[in-house]
Amino acid sequence: MKEGPDIARVAALIGDPARANMLTALMSGRALTATELALEAGVTAQTASSHLAKLHEGGIVAARKQGRHRYFTLDNPDIVELLENLMGIAQRTGHNRVRTGPRDPALRKARICYDHLAGEMGVALFENLQQRQFIVFDDMGEMRISEQGAAFIGDFGLDLAQMRQLRRPLCRECLDWSMRRSHLAGALGAGLLQRMFDLGWARKSNESRVIDFTPTGEQAFYDLFAPLPSN
Repeated sequence: MKEGPDIARVAALIGDPARANMLTALMSGRALTATELALEAGVTAQTASSHLAKLHEGGIVAARKQGRHRYFTLDNPDIVELLENLMGIAQRTGHNRVRTGPRDPALRKARICYDHLAGEMGVALFENLQQRQFIVFDDMGEMRISEQGAAFIGDFGLDLAQMRQLRRPLCRECLDWSMRRSHLAGALGAGLLQRMFDLGWARKSNESRVIDFTPTGEQAFYDLFAPLPSN
């Protein structure tokens, strides 16, 4: 293809193993320095800086300076969606990392996908909202929040009007790499997860993308968001 978007360049930027490791680390939603990303990628600081310069120039990561350090984040939610989809393809086609460990089941159960809940609990949340018709699809296939859904979101302590003003989709599907089903992304997905943190139901892990729910928090989550029994 001689005209149109150059997908080969984007694929090359993401496809380098060291850069892929850096991008996976940034899926935690935290802003990380070049030194921290060098450790994630297993490369020298100089090599990491070179990789990050390419990712920044290619529009994959954003950078901001604070004090003596320069911090990097993923540039846009569509980059997050792309990476999650690529993880799903890698999982489905058997291209998995060799190293496994005790955190793997926890990662599949509940993890952060940039700023929203993914894994088994993320899929359960999305399914519950659909079953209760709080989230519906219109005739054009666009996802929207119903009147009942808006009332529920307000009762849960979220300001839907404020979320509508953000420069991002209010709600959208994100294909979950471990479940092969969708979880909820967008401003609503991020808002729901932050509310769970605020309520003390869960906290971010400092060591990985795992979200640790307390026993009480997990019970509260499933009391409210467990998928409904099928008829």
